[in-house]
Amino acid sequence: MASPSPFLASSAILARGGRYLLVRRAKPPSAAMYAFPGGRAEAGETPAETALREFFEETAIAARNPRLFATYDLPPLEADGPGARHFFLSVFLVEADADAEAIAGDDAESLGWFTAAEIVDLPAPDSVRDCIARLEAQRT
Repeated sequence: MASPSPFLASSAILARGGRYLLVRRAKPPSAAMYAFPGGRAEAGETPAETALREFFEETAIAARNPRLFATYDLPPLEADGPGARHFFLSVFLVEADADAEAIAGDDAESLGWFTAAEIVDLPAPDSVRDCIARLEAQRT
């Protein structure tokens, strides 16, 4: 018997001055963890459209110019409890106006701008840590 297809999800990375915008998730999956703004795709959306919509819903920033950076196959985690779902995550790099202010919304409990060194000490999914390591390697 074939396993069901994973749910599609997207997230977006916005960097400013060596800091990355992360939201603290209020709900599963990854509740209470810091992650890039993002979430599940709605019917008919492309992954890039999902990334931009979710980014706006969680940060109140209208991001633009999404560029696919990474993809992850994320099986259900025991920590997310029974009924946890399998996701296929597309991560995009985005741009936004330099003066756009981030305000936590939707299922973002809070948000903040963090350096790569600060992210090391935060509870964050492996996909976030992987993206940060790759981005930081590109900066050097």
